[in-house]
Amino acid sequence: MTRYLMSRLLGLMAVLLVTSFIVFGTVHLAPGDPVTFLLHGRPATPDAVAALRAQYHLDDPLPVQYAKWLGGVLHGDFGRSTQFHQDVGSLISSRLPGTALLVGYAALLVAVLGVAGGIMAALRPGAVDRTVLLGTGVATATPSFVSAIALVSLFSVQLGWFPGPGGSPEGLGDRLYHLTLPAFALAITFAGLLARVTRSAMLDELGREHVEVARARGVARSAVVRRHVLRNALGPIVTVGGTMLAGLLISTSIVETAFNVSGIGSLLVQSVTAKDFAVVQAITLLSVAAFVVVNLIVDLLVPLVDPRLSLYGEASR
Repeated sequence: MTRYLMSRLLGLMAVLLVTSFIVFGTVHLAPGDPVTFLLHGRPATPDAVAALRAQYHLDDPLPVQYAKWLGGVLHGDFGRSTQFHQDVGSLISSRLPGTALLVGYAALLVAVLGVAGGIMAALRPGAVDRTVLLGTGVATATPSFVSAIALVSLFSVQLGWFPGPGGSPEGLGDRLYHLTLPAFALAITFAGLLARVTRSAMLDELGREHVEVARARGVARSAVVRRHVLRNALGPIVTVGGTMLAGLLISTSIVETAFNVSGIGSLLVQSVTAKDFAVVQAITLLSVAAFVVVNLIVDLLVPLVDPRLSLYGEASR
């Protein structure tokens, strides 16, 4: 276990290092000049432009800029935003709770809708199975921005059940109320995918010999499903669900922008438009770190859920 954790942590650091260099280089090689945004279209003397470039180290060679930025990151300093004129770490910290609440809400919806839908489809062949397959097919093919438009049009504009984009919620309950439509818009595609994975895993376990033996011995159907089918099907469900959790974080930019949610997803969109290098680099690096960490946690959880699997993903002997 210790060796496995150490190897994975070393791999995590290597992935983050390579990703940081790729992101840093890609962002800085993109066309355009952040000084243009800093000036807001105002004329400036060559000395003023040179002072701005020196302040943000824009004239240094790319390897030098990367080394300075990486050294700051290792000390918790992600640089200064050229768009908001404040520390990037503080800026992201102020937006992170909104995104975390949205992702948590959406993850709960994905788990409940996806697993429940997959179980229903597997246990009730025929009309229910076909209905779930049709619904999940539509869900997986619907982009988040289309879901956002449809949900706002129906539940906010026509029915008036939920508030539209924007607003200033107060308290946790009010915030969850305002985040209901964004959470559903974010969760729909992932719930459809998880439902299909759950259905497939359940059907695979239902055809196992030990399940047939349990049925022949007269074990109650609910007990067979709970002890022998669902329990053994949790391995692929947890694996795919963990990957989807990281995917939810990456997909927040579209939904947050559509619903005017103040989070790191909408901040990333604004920063890309404004060529705010420091913010784009920090959010991208944190997203990659979250993705790798979630995968590590899933790899550690899967053997606990399904003891037949080892930490290395092979069947235990």
